[in-house]
Amino acid sequence: MNRPYAEVIGDPIAHSKSPLMHQFWLRQLGIDADYRATHVPTADLPAYFTDRRRDPAWRGCNVTVPHKSAVLEYIDGSTGDVGAIGAANTLAKSQSDTDGGITGHNTDAEGFMRPLQHVDLTGKNVGVIGAGGAARAVLYALGKCRPAGITVYNRTPERAKRIIDDLGIDARTATLEALCPDVDLLVNTSTLGMAGAPPLGIDLSSMPRDGIVYDIVYAPLETALLAQARERGLRAIDGLGMLIGQAMAAFRIFFHSEPPSGKEDELRALLTS
Repeated sequence: MNRPYAEVIGDPIAHSKSPLMHQFWLRQLGIDADYRATHVPTADLPAYFTDRRRDPAWRGCNVTVPHKSAVLEYIDGSTGDVGAIGAANTLAKSQSDTDGGITGHNTDAEGFMRPLQHVDLTGKNVGVIGAGGAARAVLYALGKCRPAGITVYNRTPERAKRIIDDLGIDARTATLEALCPDVDLLVNTSTLGMAGAPPLGIDLSSMPRDGIVYDIVYAPLETALLAQARERGLRAIDGLGMLIGQAMAAFRIFFHSEPPSGKEDELRALLTS
């Protein structure tokens, strides 16, 4: 029998760090399996899933742009996170289903919360910058944390309002120009500050001394926003936190094993080398 494997699909796909993470964990645990990156254009999705359903070695796939919503057409069931967020980033084939049934998952919300797992956000004020696909997962996760208030800052508040209404969470909207981060947690889900994108010009002086700044951008890893947060003595969380967290959740789904503990520094070094 061929070695079991999972993969990440997208268009483009060469930039994906998923193979590095999953292969690292497989080696650490001594699991005889593989994880690869596969370029799949949108037009090839039907043929891709027909082929993978027939492949007994295929455990599933992670999904990146632009397919996170398109793949919903090819699954047989999904978890609640997929329904709420409206996208799937992890598809797993049933190992007991002879018809190759595929279940959709979304591990982005779980991944986002991993660096915050010891932070009690009850009664805290939260600001979220951006209203794209990543913001949906972040807001879905934050909505479960019972904060005192959530404000979503976006160029077009109407778009943010649609996400808030879709998720059924208690939040308000504001323009980026009105951003005054007097919040306990500030999360950037936008592309502002990313390599090749305009900077995110924010003055963090109004944040409390124990405030947290979380930028899900990981190219560059140290954004200007995070650099300013560290200069002010605030806790800064970079984009690798969410990236590793969502991959850990997917690894459990694919390989039914817990990623090795105590190896995150080594993994981070690998991802940034």
